[in-house]
Amino acid sequence: MLIRFSLALAATSALAGVASAQAPDTVPKPAALTVQGVPPVPAALAARTRPYQELRSAAFAGWNKRDRSMLIRTRFGNVPQLHRVAGPLMDRQQISFEAEPVSGSWAPSGDVLAVQKDRGGDEFFQLYRLDGGRLTLLTDGKSRNERGAWSKDGKLLGYSSTRRNGTDTDLYVVDPRNPASDRRVAEVKGGGWSIAAFAPGNARALVLNYQQVTNSDPYLLDVASGRLTPIGDLKKDIAIGGAEFAPNGKLWVLSDEDSDVQRLGTLDPATGRFTPVANAGRWDVEEFDISDDGRRIAYLTNEAGISRLYILDTASGRSTRVAALPVGVAGGIEWAPWGELGFTFNSAKGTADAWSYNPATAKLTRWTRSETGGLDFSANPEAQLFEVKSFDGERVSGFLYRPDPAKFPGKRPVIVDIHGGPEGQERPGFMGRDNYLINELGIAVFLPNVRGSTGFGKRFVSLDNGPFKREDSVKDIGAFLTALKADPAIDANRMAVTGGSYGGYMCYASAIRYAADFKGALCNVAISNFVTFLENTQSYRRDLRRVEYGDERDPTQRAKLEEISPLRRINEIKEPLFVVQGANDPRVPKSEADQLVAKVRAQGTPVWYMVGENEGHGFGKKENQDYLFWSTLQFWQQTLLK
Repeated sequence: MLIRFSLALAATSALAGVASAQAPDTVPKPAALTVQGVPPVPAALAARTRPYQELRSAAFAGWNKRDRSMLIRTRFGNVPQLHRVAGPLMDRQQISFEAEPVSGSWAPSGDVLAVQKDRGGDEFFQLYRLDGGRLTLLTDGKSRNERGAWSKDGKLLGYSSTRRNGTDTDLYVVDPRNPASDRRVAEVKGGGWSIAAFAPGNARALVLNYQQVTNSDPYLLDVASGRLTPIGDLKKDIAIGGAEFAPNGKLWVLSDEDSDVQRLGTLDPATGRFTPVANAGRWDVEEFDISDDGRRIAYLTNEAGISRLYILDTASGRSTRVAALPVGVAGGIEWAPWGELGFTFNSAKGTADAWSYNPATAKLTRWTRSETGGLDFSANPEAQLFEVKSFDGERVSGFLYRPDPAKFPGKRPVIVDIHGGPEGQERPGFMGRDNYLINELGIAVFLPNVRGSTGFGKRFVSLDNGPFKREDSVKDIGAFLTALKADPAIDANRMAVTGGSYGGYMCYASAIRYAADFKGALCNVAISNFVTFLENTQSYRRDLRRVEYGDERDPTQRAKLEEISPLRRINEIKEPLFVVQGANDPRVPKSEADQLVAKVRAQGTPVWYMVGENEGHGFGKKENQDYLFWSTLQFWQQTLLK
C-alpha cells in the first residue's frame, strides 16, 4: 500500500534537475539515499506533517511461559526491535538493540529467544540467540536462512537454509542453547521448503514444499534419519496453508482440497486423507493455533477482507465466533500456556496493536496503545467496499477511502494504489501515513484487488497465471477506472497510480494502458522487464516466480513476457514518473529500475529517481521512509493538486 509500506513514488518536469546542494530551510537528505531529479524537502512541509511521521504500531510476537509477559515488535528508533510487555498497557521494555530490523520468538519453554535479521534489506537472514542484548550467531553468516517451527518442548528450532549451494533451501535443526548442535537433516531441491511443525516427542516433523500459492506439498520428516515421506497424492493441486500437531499427535492443517477456499481440518499422515472440521463458507480460514491442552483451536477467517475470530471446541466440534472483535484485520494468533490468546489487531480507526482474548471470561484486553502523533483517528470513516464487473464479466473489488465531504466538498482527486504479491490482498485496515492524504489533502485512495489476489479462492488467484493471462489484471484496473469516473465525488481529471513490487509492475503497465487517465505514476521496487527480472532475481526464488509469471527459457513464453513488459512500451508514458528502489533488493534487483529510468530519460519524459543504498524490497528505515513520504507529497502536489 502506498505510503503505509513505503511503496510510494512519482515525478514532474517542473521540479526536475534541482541542484544537489542543500537549500536553505530544507530538510537534510539521509546519507543513504541517492536522488536524481527529486526536489529538496521544505522544512515547513516536514513540520506540517510531523504528527503523521510519529505513528507507531506494535505487533504481537508471542508469549513467555516463565513470566507470562508478551513479546512484541515495535519501533522506537529507526527500525523495529523486540520489546517485552509485562502486562496490559504496561511499559515496553526493549530487549534487542540492532541497527537492522529484528524479528523473533521465545521457545515454548520460555528460556531462550531466537531472532532473525538481515543486512540492509538483502533478505539474507541469519538466525541468532538473543541474551542480555547480545546476539549469538546460529547460522553461517552468509547464506539465506528462515526460521521454521519450534518443537513443542522448545528443545529444537527448525529452519531452512541455502547454505549448501545458494539456491536450494535444505532443512536444518538446532538447539539455540548450543550452536554446535546445528545440523542439516534433509537435503532437498527447490527454494520453497520449510519445517512447519514438530510432532510431540520431536521424532517427526511436518515439512511443506511451497510450489505456488495454490500448491504446497506436505511431507513427513523423520528427524533422525532425514527421510522425507510424501503425504497423499502430490500430483493434486492442493495448498496447505498452515499445520500444527495437537498434544495427542493429531495433525491439523489448513487445506483447500476439494474446495475453492482453505478449510480447517485434520490430515492423516499415513493415508493423506484430509477431513474438514471448520470452514467459513466462500471465505478462507487463514490461520489457526491449538491450545496447549488441545481442548481449543482458535482460527481466523478472512471474510471480504475483514477478520473474524472463532474458537473451536475440539471435543464437540462446535465453533463459536468472538463477537467482541471489532471490524478490522487480525493476525499472528497464539495461545499462552495459561489459556490466553494473543494477536495483533488494527482497523481504519487505529494503528496495529497487541491484544489478547480470554475465552473463559469472553474478555478482549488491549496490551499496547501505540502512539498516533497526538492525532485522533477514531472519527475515520470505514473503507467502502467497491465491486465492479471487469471486461470479461469477472467480479473484482477493492476498498475506497473517501475524504470528509464536509471538509473537502466537490469532486476529489484519487490515487489508485495497487498491492504487490501478486498473491497479496488489500484489506480494510489502518492507512498509516496515507491518512494525511485523505484527512489533510482531501485525496481519495482506492485499493483494488485485481484478479490474482488472495482471499477470494484458488480459482480467482489463478486467473492471472502465466504470461498469456498477465495483462488481464491490468484490464481490471480499466473497469475500476470506469466506475470511479462515474462516481459523482471523484474528479476524473485528477487520477494517479502507485504500487510496489508486483504492484510496481501494475503501476507501470496501468500508466501505459491508461495514459489518458493518469496524471502521474509512482512505482516502487517494480518489475520493468519480466525476462531480465527472472534472469536476475535471486536463484533461490527464480523457479517459484517462473510458476507465477512464466518461464523465460521457453521461446514462446519468453516472447510473450517481452511483449507485456513495461520497458517495451515505456515511451507511451507522457506524464511525470517517480521511481523508487532499494539497492540491496534480492527480489526485484536495482537493474530493473536503472534500465527503465535510463530509457525514460532518453525520451525526454520527466522522472524522479530515489534509491535507498541501505534498503531492500521497500524502505524499512524510518529516516528513509520519512524523506520518501515528504518527496511523495511533493509529487502528488504537482500532479494532483496544482
